[in-house]
Amino acid sequence: MIRRRAATAVLAAMLALALTGCANVIAGSATWPGERLEKAVLTAQDFPPGVQFDRVVRAPGQPDGAGGPPAMLSMPEGCSDGLTRAIADSAERGPGSAAEYVVGYDGARIVMTVLTWSLDLERLEATADRCAHFETFFDPTTPGIPMTTTRMKTPREGALVYQQTMRLGGVDSSVYFSFENVGSMAVFGIAFPTPNPSIAVKATLPQTFLDIAAKQADRAGSV
Repeated sequence: MIRRRAATAVLAAMLALALTGCANVIAGSATWPGERLEKAVLTAQDFPPGVQFDRVVRAPGQPDGAGGPPAMLSMPEGCSDGLTRAIADSAERGPGSAAEYVVGYDGARIVMTVLTWSLDLERLEATADRCAHFETFFDPTTPGIPMTTTRMKTPREGALVYQQTMRLGGVDSSVYFSFENVGSMAVFGIAFPTPNPSIAVKATLPQTFLDIAAKQADRAGSV
């Protein structure tokens, strides 16, 4: 039970980092600045009935990291939030620069972001390589939790997809990342294994996540 709670705490921290800086999450539709960006984002109608779909609204001018938990300690340093930090450090900000939404299934919680600027895929790949094997810590006095970052095969040319796996008490728990530039825009996402029996629609990871990431990239590439 303690190990399961620890694993849940790590995954919860990673989810909080993925949503760091969010002012609030609003169910249903929202009006996003930028006509092209609005057309590029999937909506609730693009998902099966019963799937939870929430738009994420960030407070204007709020810096990355505001209101969220600090990154967990890691060895090598900076690996616990390396992929999301690589995006935040080079982010373009302002109205119409990005749009986010969260999709909930029984079995997965997926955060997708559409950008009107390009990702630094070389830095993301270098970060993933540097953090292929690392340990993360709740605090310096606790034993490290081993984690791996593994690149996955994808038929989408130029896309980077990773499985990040935590091993705790002999049990593996994985989250998934996807990064892709689409013309002058970009799409990235992260998926967490999240059981939720209150949602009738089930997800299978990583396939459901990969399908959504591909659908979102295709939509962004069509506008």
